[in-house]
Amino acid sequence: MASKKGIAITVIILIAITSVSFLFWIVPQENETTFVVSDYGNYLDGVKNIHEVLQESIDIEYQNLRNGEISPKDYIAVTEVTSSQVTSQISEFVISKPPEEWQDSYISYMDAMKKFNSYIGETKVLSNLIEKGSTEEEMAETLQKIKSLKAESLEYVKISDESRPD
Repeated sequence: MASKKGIAITVIILIAITSVSFLFWIVPQENETTFVVSDYGNYLDGVKNIHEVLQESIDIEYQNLRNGEISPKDYIAVTEVTSSQVTSQISEFVISKPPEEWQDSYISYMDAMKKFNSYIGETKVLSNLIEKGSTEEEMAETLQKIKSLKAESLEYVKISDESRPD
């Protein structure tokens, strides 16, 4: 049987969680979050570095999936984390509100990140096909889509670089 002290601590924790949840529900959530960026070039370079690391990580795991060195379920777990990080980067772009001279570059890079996220999603589709034991012919369309999305993402990166202000 549970001790009185354990029950009391559990009740206190539940009351605290309920109280905090209630406060978040009652307090209006009208505060729009803004992400302040003062050096737009360096910020974009930082995002680009993060994107390159995520790209390299996914490429390695994708190759491991294709070579049978990682299971489809493990690959999907990796893609979920990476996709979440990409979504976070896209959200930061949305709230950073760059000045007009940086907007084209930022929008192009945000599009690159969106295509990269689509690429990740399509590799998950391939992972599911591999898990089902599909043939190469059955996977051909998905493989082509993966190549296309990766190329589109890289093209948007190039457009972003070309549209940076001097």
